[in-house]
Amino acid sequence: MQLKIMPKKKHLSAGRVPLVLFLCQMIGALDVPLDLVQPPTITQQSPKDYIIDPRENIVIQCEAKGKPPPSFSWTRNGTHFDIDKDPLVTMKPGSGTLVINIITEGKAETYEGVYQCTARNERGAAISNNIVVRPSRSPLWTKERLEPITLRNGQSLVLPCRPPIGLPPAIIFWMDNSFQRLPQSERVSQGLNGDLYFSNVLPEDTREDYICYARFNHTQTIQQKQPISLKVISVDELNDTIAANLSDTEFYGAKPSKERPPTFLTPEGNESLKEELRGNVLSLECIAEGLPTPIIYWIKEDGTLPVNRTFYRNFKKTLQITQVTEADSGNYQCIAKNPLGAVHHTIAVTVKAAPYWIAAPQNLVLSPGENGTLICRANGNPKPRIAWLTNGVPIEIAPDDPSRKIDGDTIIFSNVQERLSAVYQCNASNEYGYLLANAFVNVLAEPPRILTSANILYQVIANRPAFLDCAFFGSPLPAIEWFKGTKGSALHEDIYVLHDNGTLEIPVAQKDSTGTYTCVARNKLGMAKNEVHLEIKDPTRIIKQPEHAVVQRGSRVSFDCKLKHDPTLVPTVMWLKDHGELPNEERFSIDKDHLVVTDVSDDDGGTYTCTANTTLDSVSASAVLRVVDVPNPPFDLELTNQLDDSVQLTWTPGDDNNSPITKFIIEYEDAMHEAGVWHHQAEVSGTQTTAQLKLSPYVNYSFRVMAENNIGRSLPSEASEQYLTKAAEPDQNPTAVEGLGTEPDNLVITWKPLNGFESNGPGLQYKVSWRQKDGDDEWTSVVVANVSKYIVSGTPTFVPYLIKVQSLNDVGFAPEPAVVMGHSGEDLPMVAPGNVRVNVVNSTLAEVHWDPVPLKSIRGHLQGYRIYYWKVQSSSKRNRRHIEKKILTFQGSKTHGMLPGLQPYSHYFLNVRVVNGKGEGPASSDRGFHTPEGVPSAPSSLKIVNPTLDSLTLEWDPPSHPNGILTEYTLKYQPINSTHELGPLVDLKIPANKTRWTLKNLNFSTRYKFYFYAQTSVGSGSQITEEAITTVDEAMASRQVDIATQGWFIGLMCAVALLILILLIVCFVRRNKGGKYPVKEKEDAHADPEIQPMKEDDGTFGEYSDAEDHKPLKKGSRTPSDRTVEKENSDDSLVDYGEGVNGQFNEDGSFIGQYSGKKEKEPAEGNESSEAPSPVNAMNSFV
Repeated sequence: MQLKIMPKKKHLSAGRVPLVLFLCQMIGALDVPLDLVQPPTITQQSPKDYIIDPRENIVIQCEAKGKPPPSFSWTRNGTHFDIDKDPLVTMKPGSGTLVINIITEGKAETYEGVYQCTARNERGAAISNNIVVRPSRSPLWTKERLEPITLRNGQSLVLPCRPPIGLPPAIIFWMDNSFQRLPQSERVSQGLNGDLYFSNVLPEDTREDYICYARFNHTQTIQQKQPISLKVISVDELNDTIAANLSDTEFYGAKPSKERPPTFLTPEGNESLKEELRGNVLSLECIAEGLPTPIIYWIKEDGTLPVNRTFYRNFKKTLQITQVTEADSGNYQCIAKNPLGAVHHTIAVTVKAAPYWIAAPQNLVLSPGENGTLICRANGNPKPRIAWLTNGVPIEIAPDDPSRKIDGDTIIFSNVQERLSAVYQCNASNEYGYLLANAFVNVLAEPPRILTSANILYQVIANRPAFLDCAFFGSPLPAIEWFKGTKGSALHEDIYVLHDNGTLEIPVAQKDSTGTYTCVARNKLGMAKNEVHLEIKDPTRIIKQPEHAVVQRGSRVSFDCKLKHDPTLVPTVMWLKDHGELPNEERFSIDKDHLVVTDVSDDDGGTYTCTANTTLDSVSASAVLRVVDVPNPPFDLELTNQLDDSVQLTWTPGDDNNSPITKFIIEYEDAMHEAGVWHHQAEVSGTQTTAQLKLSPYVNYSFRVMAENNIGRSLPSEASEQYLTKAAEPDQNPTAVEGLGTEPDNLVITWKPLNGFESNGPGLQYKVSWRQKDGDDEWTSVVVANVSKYIVSGTPTFVPYLIKVQSLNDVGFAPEPAVVMGHSGEDLPMVAPGNVRVNVVNSTLAEVHWDPVPLKSIRGHLQGYRIYYWKVQSSSKRNRRHIEKKILTFQGSKTHGMLPGLQPYSHYFLNVRVVNGKGEGPASSDRGFHTPEGVPSAPSSLKIVNPTLDSLTLEWDPPSHPNGILTEYTLKYQPINSTHELGPLVDLKIPANKTRWTLKNLNFSTRYKFYFYAQTSVGSGSQITEEAITTVDEAMASRQVDIATQGWFIGLMCAVALLILILLIVCFVRRNKGGKYPVKEKEDAHADPEIQPMKEDDGTFGEYSDAEDHKPLKKGSRTPSDRTVEKENSDDSLVDYGEGVNGQFNEDGSFIGQYSGKKEKEPAEGNESSEAPSPVNAMNSFV
């Protein structure tokens, strides 16, 4: 099976243009298989105008096919050319091609002429074109003496070339002795005829080697003309003596050198004619002289120049129109202009046409008795004449054939017979050329045959057209039908396209188009068929295309190209840069899905294309990489317009590195005051390259510029030249002027001095002035050096002053300074706050009030008031002891404050003082107050000692902070059973003077939790908790072990287990029927231990309180869900509860205890029994 692949889709502007061209090729002349009898057909021949190289053998081609194979003959200049009589001429075997051996002997000129080849067999004769054979010629220039040319500056000049006439015509160009092309311009250019035109000459045109060269490409030779010497002089260079010895006629052209309007050097006159043949290139030329050099313009008088076919050459002196047609005929005008005038020239263009085909005759295959036509249609200007020949003989003198009829450009055949096969020639000619076409009429009777190979496999991409070939032959012409599959019906034109050459077109192939197709050819002589196969493939797609990227120089960039393709096709991925190969550098790496470029440079910018090719299709996607970076530094800084207070700075921007410059930053350096330190001067937009800068006096400026874009800021430019401005008086005064005394009798005046840049001149000093604010004194002033402080002594304490500090230098004073207010030095306050009152809010908080101190007595800036307070006596004890004083400061002029964090039931003293910038004033008299009682803290400790079977002893220490008089202690306790459920809570009051208490009549081997707290008359304090266990009865434990090991007990346990099993079955049945049963009631009463029970009173979850909660556990409270007691609170285990000899829990007993029908009496508070279940208890419950 052959594989045939549909052509890949090409990108064309007209969607079906390639399809139309393809079909035109397919449905051309019907080829007769070479195994069938047929007339000759010329397949190859030399061109009509055949220029040969005289240094090589002459080869005149003539190839033809036919059955039987044709024989060949030649004519030369219209008569038979007998090649057997010329030993230099041979004909290739099986061919009509002539080979004339002129290398060893003979001359090419001997064989010049018009040759025609005839190919003949029994069915007819075909003829070639008339082949005009001419040897190429490259003649030398004729010898001539060329006089040197001398011209005045500005005159026009034409250097003639006049090359020898060669075959084909030579290519002309001008060079010097060094074989360097002479430069051309709007002023100097070469014409179409090869001459060199100067619109005006200049002194630099002077040279002695203007050489015209003629290159003959056919013989690969170059001929040169004698050098021409040109000297251009200026009248100003001629002295009077030389001018007297020269006449005007000795100057070439004798033209003046002053400015002049244009005139045409070529063509001459105002009008000219131009004739060109259809399909050629129309070239129109206008060259003008003048001073200044004229500019050439072109227009078409009666229309517009064709946009896509018009080109300007030779500095617009030549207008070219390609593929010229009759519509391009008309008047074309060239206009030469300079500032002194304009000149016009009109060229009348006529387009003629050699004959060209409209419909060339095609081979005709007919069966005996059929009808047919040969059509030969051509056009030209003038209209060509049509002449018919048959087998190379004019049809007028050929043997008569009753089956044919000639009607101008058409021959009509009717009821043809086999003996009438022949080759017909159509000749269309006019004065500009001719066309000759051979077309045979072959009369055959042949059954159909299919020429396309069998079982070809076509592979096509989905949604593209598929073309299934079925080349055929038969006479009469067979009818073609296509079928799909083995039982399909004939395919029709509604979905498919059936072409005349047998090809089946599926315009849009889909997956369901896959299958086997059968082509059937039928005529009256028989039938033939052929099968081909079609496979539809998924298209290759780029599902993740490369994306445009903007990256900084030196960074890394990655382009994705992820494909999805038919699994049976293997794509080849290729990356291109700007439609060429990637640079061969290690920085470029390609893996399966992407391209990575590292250390990106400027040259890496461009378009990157990912192309994926399979045998059936090709897809590509492109992305543009733009490499950016911070700009290059500006350069060429220049200072202009230098004034006392301003200067203009100009610079040239550096490369913006593909990111537009957004702004320029200008900095300055003051080499006189701060050498090496650069300061910000100004910013301007990125489109400016100049800036007008304001300057300060007495500064030695240097400037530098930085450019900034979206990537960042450039390096600074090199510094500009220095520019020293003149000195001037200061234009500003010191800032941050303050007046504050450091002692009660002084005033310290401080300020921030000017820097050197702000001084505006040499000799910077300060004039310091002051006077009392509330007095009538005059200003007192001193001039000090360039310092930042001046001290005024002997001032009254804390008096307001008005102050000002003025700058001055050797040139003059700064403007009048602003006046600020200060104060002389402070002293300690003289008076304490009076009328201090204390209001006790509660046991830990008191509020203090006082009267303010008069401002004059403060003698400074009021900072606030400060309260000192301390605890001196506990009301419950008689001894007095001093403790550390505490201080609270209240800012500003407040006259009250709160004292938090006081100790309850305590005696405090306090005093109040005023504070200024110097310090504290005297204290007020001490004021005492009492805090009331509060609740006590928790007892300091709680221990359980001497545990017995039924008693526990508690010892404790009183609260560290009783906060009043203790009235009593409260003890609460409750038992905890083995399931960590809590028993009834017992509440016990203990006198306040006790530190030890024994609890009796407790259950043995039981854990208890205790809650203990103290009370005053105000209420209860915080509690402390503890847990303890009563001891185990050894005798009971031993009996328990002995019973558990007896045989009768084991038997009893088995019986109990059996009863429980029966009970479970009954319960299961009853529950399914909705009945109540003991286990159900037990489950209702005791929920899963891992789920906290709901409180009976409010329906909320009960809480478990550990030692940190200090609260008694309420009914139903449990331990955490893991059913364990934390080790730090309880170290007991099942052994502690006496369950088994080794602490093992008896399985039978546990079931008896859990599912027994006996209901225990609930405690008074509703708590379950704290007694741990054991085998003994289980047994007793059934007695």
